[in-house]
Amino acid sequence: MGAIDGMEQGKVLTPLEIYKVLAKSNCKQCMLPSCLAFAAAVIGGQKNLDDCPFLSEDAKKALSVNLVKRSTAESPQAEFMAKLLTRVKKLDFAAMATERGGDYCNDVLSVRSLGKDFHVDRNGLVRSECHVIPWVEAPLLSYLCHSSHQQITQNWISFREIKGGIDWRGLFRSRCETPLKKLADNHPELFADIVDLFQGEEVEGFDADIALVLYPFPHIPILICYQAPDRELDSELTFFFDECCGTNLHIKSLYTLCAGLVKMFEQIARNHF
Repeated sequence: MGAIDGMEQGKVLTPLEIYKVLAKSNCKQCMLPSCLAFAAAVIGGQKNLDDCPFLSEDAKKALSVNLVKRSTAESPQAEFMAKLLTRVKKLDFAAMATERGGDYCNDVLSVRSLGKDFHVDRNGLVRSECHVIPWVEAPLLSYLCHSSHQQITQNWISFREIKGGIDWRGLFRSRCETPLKKLADNHPELFADIVDLFQGEEVEGFDADIALVLYPFPHIPILICYQAPDRELDSELTFFFDECCGTNLHIKSLYTLCAGLVKMFEQIARNHF
């Protein structure tokens, strides 16, 4: 059963997780051009598991437990993942590994994320020593597939200065900076844990009590500056990004990464404080 055996019950499926258990033969008997397209269509509600003639009854039963079909409004995300998986197959892993800050071996591209190695194979399957979660998986594939790439510049800019950032600024503030500021106010020791757990790097030269750089991907440096409350002054927390981030990743994927980071930090605080 393979991937089915290790499936977490109650977890909402993604196109990639369905694709993992398909035959990957692109037989077109489901009337779609590829198994990737079929997986996305199942998530989007356009196809049923029964439309694949090679899925066993046990596999369909196991998948059905976790399958939550997306609404029409959500189906573009499934289509986006399917497109990424298709594009990964066309990448020259050996040629791009050094440029993206990764390593290439045995047709697998390995990329460091927050101190952990993530391995991407030719089919776009992502594996890691830790649990692979969607807020890392989709941006990682997007990072690899992005048509342009720039090395780290050491020039820091705000989220709104990134292309498309103005449109996402309000959401970014409410979902990323504000909740992390509250978390830091209540748990100032959290930043020390972030350094230890995710190979964060404390830096100097910034007008902040704490200035911490994280690397979700090798060429996506994120700077978090935190100023603790002082007398009548409220605390402040701001994200900054190396100028290369706007070239190396779409603004939506950058937002997804930061929002995922904050959710993970909130989980750490709940578990340890």
